[in-house]
Amino acid sequence: MSTMNISLPEALKSFVDQQVTEGGYSTSSEYVRELIRKDQARRHLRGLLLDGAASAPSDPVDGQYFEDLRAHARRETAKE
Repeated sequence: MSTMNISLPEALKSFVDQQVTEGGYSTSSEYVRELIRKDQARRHLRGLLLDGAASAPSDPVDGQYFEDLRAHARRETAKE
């Protein structure tokens, strides 16, 4: 694992320390890693949403479409 040193104003350091204590994190590094993972996930989701918004419209879906999707998910879950 690589090391990265960061400088924070006292107010931000106090906030991080408080989050570590209240959030059940072992260290401030663990807290920061969690923030980075959440940001990565948020950016990935945003990219997917933007890709979807830029894609061509699809056929309208109805209740049967969702019922078929649920049935497919149940079959896949049963295979596991």
